[in-house]
Amino acid sequence: MTQDQVRDEVTLMLTGQLLELELAPTTVDSIINSSLRELQRYITSTKIVTIPFSRCIDLSDPKQTNDQKIYVSNVFRVYRTEGYGEASTSLTKAVDPMQAAQWQLISGTGNMRGFQDYMLNYMSYNTILQMRNTTSTDLAYIYDRDSQKLYINVASNAPSNITVEYIPIYQHVSEITSDYWTDVLIRMAVAKTKIVAGRVRSRYTQSNAIWTQDGRDILAEGTSELQELRQTLSSNTALFYNAVD
Repeated sequence: MTQDQVRDEVTLMLTGQLLELELAPTTVDSIINSSLRELQRYITSTKIVTIPFSRCIDLSDPKQTNDQKIYVSNVFRVYRTEGYGEASTSLTKAVDPMQAAQWQLISGTGNMRGFQDYMLNYMSYNTILQMRNTTSTDLAYIYDRDSQKLYINVASNAPSNITVEYIPIYQHVSEITSDYWTDVLIRMAVAKTKIVAGRVRSRYTQSNAIWTQDGRDILAEGTSELQELRQTLSSNTALFYNAVD
């Protein structure tokens, strides 16, 4: 949904298209943006981007992210986009001996000569891999949120591209594509708008008046709805994701 659509729905919930909301559209937009900012800490939906590999990637620099301007709350996982046994002219590519000698296993018994030596070499190769992983964990990473830099360790066979799964920071309500989170955003914006409108309406009281404003009632209603919504979000937060602190 666009900003205008969210604003129209929030206004509809408070006016029923019969009353006039005393808050300006810019004020409602500010409330929506405030709700989006608060909702950031609860949204843990991830996105995936494939970018050129570097041992230190500045995720805020479009030159290092395929000309994409991305805003990252936290990196959840890093994937290797290339395997170890792909055909390549690069001398840095490592070749899996099982893949290199696969023809011996499917070509019949005539080529099984020296198979025992092959198995010993293969076991030695796996031992070397275990030693390498002990001293240098492949694709181990550290994400510095302040500098937006992602540090990735590659034990061997550095790929040309890397795939990063990250939790985004939403800059606009239109970036939220989940119907669930769009609904939560609208509910929070409605509750906050009720609080603001209730405070405005209850700023002054009239004595000996035939009609009275519903400021106190709508203020209490919005406060209760916002508190209930915050409690629900806190109880259902996906704690295994490291979202915005």
